Amino acid sequence: MSDRAVADDTTMKVGLLMESAQVHQKLAEGQLEKLRAHTADLDAVVRDEIRRTLVDELQMLTAETSRATRALQKLRSGAAWRGMLLSLAGAMLCSGIPIALARWALPSPADIAILRARREELAASIARLEQQGGRIDWRRCGEAKRLCVRVDRKAPSYGEKADYFVIEGY
Repeated sequence: MSDRAVADDTTMKVGLLMESAQVHQKLAEGQLEKLRAHTADLDAVVRDEIRRTLVDELQMLTAETSRATRALQKLRSGAAWRGMLLSLAGAMLCSGIPIALARWALPSPADIAILRARREELAASIARLEQQGGRIDWRRCGEAKRLCVRVDRKAPSYGEKADYFVIEGY
């Protein structure tokens, strides 16, 4: 074989190689385009899946928040009732204790009626005593501690010897 034949053969091989490389490059470019399109589709699918997952999670979060809100409202209502009951119990205790002490310490209406009747009796007795000399000012006088009374010096004296005097206040 001659050099020319070898050169033609080499040129031919290089040409075929070049042609084969171009075919492969076109195939690779086609595959790259398909891959880009598939990636764009995959991007849309991933975005939809993320969006769907996010919506589901937010709905679950909303439901949990609603349940927590209802539970807190029930707690608040229960606390308000308990507070009202405690306040009412405190007011009843604060009112009941003094009332019970007053009922225990103060006399009953029947006792008051008895005490009033007794007072009337005593007032009548005092009036009788005053009429019979209960207002006399008695003392012990002198070293011998003799019994003496205060007399009204402006009133006249009585008796045969004028030795009776009117007691002061009568």
